[in-house]
Amino acid sequence: MMNVYPPSLPSFQTERLFIRPPMKGDGDKLYESVQFSKQNLSTWLPWVNQMVSSSQAEDAVQYAHQQFIDLTDLRFHLFEKDTLSFVGSVGFHEIKWHVPRMEIGYWLDVRFQGKGYMFEAIQPLLSFAFHQLSVHRLELRCDPSNKKSRALAEKLGFSLEAILKENERATVTTGYADTCIYVLFHSTFTQNKSTFS
Repeated sequence: MMNVYPPSLPSFQTERLFIRPPMKGDGDKLYESVQFSKQNLSTWLPWVNQMVSSSQAEDAVQYAHQQFIDLTDLRFHLFEKDTLSFVGSVGFHEIKWHVPRMEIGYWLDVRFQGKGYMFEAIQPLLSFAFHQLSVHRLELRCDPSNKKSRALAEKLGFSLEAILKENERATVTTGYADTCIYVLFHSTFTQNKSTFS
């Protein structure tokens, strides 16, 4: 059964960030951020090389907005409060409401990396997932060699459940890539909620 929350779209504020779903007009900022960060991001995110214009980015934004309303994919855009700069994105994907389970994915503009922004952004979104959406199981998947992503997963309280061998096509080289599966359960998050405050 699909969970519901108040009809107004959720937004969050942290010390340095404003976090909200994609909105019409975000395409220019999204495109500029992806282009600036392409060399860094394309190693892990194949879709980065497929975004070739601002208008295409705007189409993606409006599609993501509709997906959010339909509760089929829940993406959030991150903005720096002081400058209104586009910082990155966090999303809940591969949603199975009947469990309920979902995957969390994220990326940061390279100009904002190394400042703790993603850890700051994900904390209220974990509370949103487990408390408002009643998620039972939250997965985080990444390449075993993505040390930054793995470190963040562990800092957030996720546990490494498995490493799938050669289950994806490699994004940069030919051949195959492994995938780490990290998991955080509702019960674990609730028991350790002081960790995330």
